[in-house]
Amino acid sequence: MKQRRTVQREAGQSVKCRTWRSMLVALFAPVLAIGCVQDNAPIERTEQAAIISAVFETAEPYSARYVDSTALNAFFERYPDFRSDSTRMLEFYARRNMQYAWFVRDSLTELANAFIALGELSAFSDSMRRPICDSCAAGVELRLTAEFFRFAERNYNGHFGGDPRELDWFIPRAKKDIGRFMDSLAAGTMDLAAYEPMHPQYLLLRDAVRQLRPLSEVPWPQLALPPGTRSITLGDTATVLPSIRERLQQLGDLQVADSTMVVDSALLRSVQSFQSRHGIAPDGVMGPAFLRALNVSPATRLRTMLVNMERLRWVPEQQPPNALLVNIPDFRLMVFEDDREIMNMRIVVGKDATNTVIFSSTLQTVVMSPTWTVPQSITRNEILPAIARDPAYLRKNNMEIIGGTPSLPVIRQRPGPNNALGRVKFMFPNSYRIYMHDTPAQSLFEREQRAFSHGCIRLSEPRDLAEYLLRDNAEWPPERIEAAMLSGRETSVELTEPRPVLIVYFTSWVNSEGQLQFRDDVYGHDKRLAAELFR
Repeated sequence: MKQRRTVQREAGQSVKCRTWRSMLVALFAPVLAIGCVQDNAPIERTEQAAIISAVFETAEPYSARYVDSTALNAFFERYPDFRSDSTRMLEFYARRNMQYAWFVRDSLTELANAFIALGELSAFSDSMRRPICDSCAAGVELRLTAEFFRFAERNYNGHFGGDPRELDWFIPRAKKDIGRFMDSLAAGTMDLAAYEPMHPQYLLLRDAVRQLRPLSEVPWPQLALPPGTRSITLGDTATVLPSIRERLQQLGDLQVADSTMVVDSALLRSVQSFQSRHGIAPDGVMGPAFLRALNVSPATRLRTMLVNMERLRWVPEQQPPNALLVNIPDFRLMVFEDDREIMNMRIVVGKDATNTVIFSSTLQTVVMSPTWTVPQSITRNEILPAIARDPAYLRKNNMEIIGGTPSLPVIRQRPGPNNALGRVKFMFPNSYRIYMHDTPAQSLFEREQRAFSHGCIRLSEPRDLAEYLLRDNAEWPPERIEAAMLSGRETSVELTEPRPVLIVYFTSWVNSEGQLQFRDDVYGHDKRLAAELFR
């Protein structure tokens, strides 16, 4: 069911604040720009470009003042914290033939004054009230450039300034050329498409933030099931139902809220809509999981959306073609072909203690009737204690010792119906020993929260994936694939066209039907990133 939006997009409304501060907030900090205008009217990109162009497109893009090497060296001696940007600053001024960027003749440009106000650079604010002496101009020029590089780096390459690997994100981070961005501003070229994060999901989430933001100021008291009641379903009566109806209407899942205290078909459908958007089985039953999600305030949801927008600043603007995308919090694998989702299946991911790593690779090999070489951590912590309890454990589980030492043997499980990897596995090179595979534990796919593995990704429909990946290989028709999966003899097949694999972590996004989605922060990654962003 498509979600009904209660707050209409405000495109076409006039911008009510055109102060330099608000214009630059919209330009340099699109995530934070939602608070610029009191009535929440967004600055559209075309209007934004026109405002900026009117300011920067001057007949004299360069100043008559020049930076020399002595001034640069003195600046970095005085401000060693900016040394990390020294190369970019040198390259920037070299491209300008060492001419100043922030001055027109003897005065600061409008951009300089606006940036000083926006960046809250108090050291400059006081000095700007009096004329700038010639001996001070070089310091002001270089300080503004250094501060701008730092400011633009944060806003275009992400507000989190550290290494994403500190937050368990191992996908290479997409980087913007901030130096070229600075060139563009100084020279009056206002095409910002190359600099603003333009991943489609980023733009969709940005619009959703604008729609949800008014609700973040609305009181959001905690709702509860009636005492002694475990759930409410079709035909039931409860005094809390009018409050549930009102909340579902505010969130866009119910068209019209009323005070009816009986669950009717309209309420049932709206509950199912809400459940689908929050990763809950859409059975229409209002139980603890439903109430827990309904009680999360819009202000908290807004923070979740901003955290995910920050992650979208790290990824390439274009998803690799024909990718296999694993979203850990959604417990789903999606297969894309020519940017269309053509397959979607439930998955099991790693437990919190052995969580699935966020990284990218390339799927190259399909292995039918796989063996399983047990990781040493599992051997030490699980297999050896099991052998101590039952000396026949290895024989009963079709396992054998193939090396190692008496204290820590290398154990392998032979192919078969009870093999931990099931009938087929999918290999993509990585240093984390993570791959996708079948599993004999099929009952786990029926659960909503599916974080149970030791880190690898278990697939609910592995045979379908194998047939799809090998569909263009005439030597491997479906019947041969099935036979190889049941043969008990390990067989590897290299893909003629390897497929990109992206293992990501997004707890909020907008789906193909325009529905705003939320999932639980299963590994606490949102909490850690939010602590960095909102501290």
